[in-house]
Order: sequence, then C-alpha cells, then structure tokens
Amino acid sequence: MTKVFFYHGARDRLQAAAAWLSQAILKRQSVLIYAPDGATAEKIDRLLWTTPATGFLPHCRADSPLAAQTPILIVGNLDTLPQEERLLNLSNDVPPGFSRFTELIEIVSGDEADRLPARDRFKFYRDRGYDLESQKFDLEP
Repeated sequence: MTKVFFYHGARDRLQAAAAWLSQAILKRQSVLIYAPDGATAEKIDRLLWTTPATGFLPHCRADSPLAAQTPILIVGNLDTLPQEERLLNLSNDVPPGFSRFTELIEIVSGDEADRLPARDRFKFYRDRGYDLESQKFDLEP
C-alpha cells in the first residue's frame, strides 16, 4: 500500500519541492513530479535548472527522449508511467491512480490556497486507510 508523506509549513511550495528533490537526488531516488497545471510545470522546470544555486537537478518532461536516463520527470498526467516508486504531487487534487506508487509526497506551504486543499487530501488518504506520515518541512534553502 502507498505510504503518504505530508511535509507541512514550507514557506514556498515549489522552492520546498526543489529542496526535497535535491535530497532525493542525493539518495539516488527517482521521482515523478505530477504537475497537471501547465504554469506549475513550467515554474518547477525553470526552478530545477537553478537548484542548487551552482548547478541544476537533472530533470525533463516524461515525453523527452532522455526520460529513461533522467531521475526526475515532470508529468501532466499519470496515464503512462516510467516508474511507480515516488510521486511528488504539485496539484491541489488527489492524483489519479496514486495508489500505484510506493510513496506519495505532498508538500504544503502556509498559504491558505495550498493548505485547505491539502487538508482535504490528507482526510481522503486517512479515510481510506493509507499509511500517513506528517512532519514539519525543515529543508528550507
């Protein structure tokens, strides 16, 4: 069953996602970033080109010819998946088919527009018996 990690209290959701992804890369973990909103996908894509400040995090879109060799993939839908280990949700909805993944990561900022939908997602996962872990986000750059 999917284990769901909630990291709450981030100052900025996308900056926090980039910091979390930096840690995932250090651990040699592959991650799918679910960003169905085109503007969010573009923002995280640009951000990963400058994170860390002296480098970048290797990433591409799932439909790129380099996807098979790239540890971080940005996807707008979850119809065809190159891996089912880790999913980082950057939408305000429960990702369709998230239960195929071993881990689901939710990063929540203090912004009301982010926090309220996150509470609904937390309740959704909890009510369905998913293993939840919640902790304060502490990887701020």
